[in-house]
Amino acid sequence: MSIAVIYGGSRSQGNAEILTKTVIHDLNVKEIYLKEYRMEPITDGRHDVEGFQEVADDYDKVIDQMLSHDIIIFSTPIYWYSMTGTMKNFIDRWSQTLRDSNRPYFKEQLSKKKAYVIAVGGDQPSIKGLPMIQQFQYIFDFVGISFEGYIIGHGNKPGDILNDEKALIEAEQLRKKLG
Repeated sequence: MSIAVIYGGSRSQGNAEILTKTVIHDLNVKEIYLKEYRMEPITDGRHDVEGFQEVADDYDKVIDQMLSHDIIIFSTPIYWYSMTGTMKNFIDRWSQTLRDSNRPYFKEQLSKKKAYVIAVGGDQPSIKGLPMIQQFQYIFDFVGISFEGYIIGHGNKPGDILNDEKALIEAEQLRKKLG
C-alpha cells in the first residue's frame, strides 16, 4: 500500500507536520506540501453553460500525485476550528475535477482510497476540532473514500505538539498500523 501525505500548513515544521512525521517515520511516503504549489481558488462553473473552465496552475500535478497512492493522510493545523484555507481550496477544486471530461473516473479512483486526518490546534482541539473531522467525513463519504481514522493533537507554539503524550502515542500506533 503506497501512502501520500497532503500537508495543508503554511509553516515549515509546524505542529501538524511534526505529528504527521511521527506517524510516517521510517515509512516510504510521498510528501506533498500544498504551500509549494500554486493553486487558484475554484470558480464555480457547475451551472454555467460552458461549465468549469480550465485553470493554468499546479492543481493537476498535485491531484496526479495523490491519485497514484492507496492511502492519503491529510495533515492540517486547525485554523479557526477547521482545516486551513490551503487544504480547503485544494478540496474545493475536486468539484471541478468531478466534472472534468479528461478525468471521467476521478470519483471511482477516489473510492479506492483510504484516508486519515492528522490535525493540531491550540484551543481545546479534541472538542473544537471535531466539526472539522466531521467535515472530512462528509467529504470522504461524498466521493467514496474510506475514512480510516484521525488524530487530533494539542499545540499552539512551534513544537508544542511534543508535549501531547496522547497524540504522540496515537501517532506511534498509526505508524505501526501503516508499517
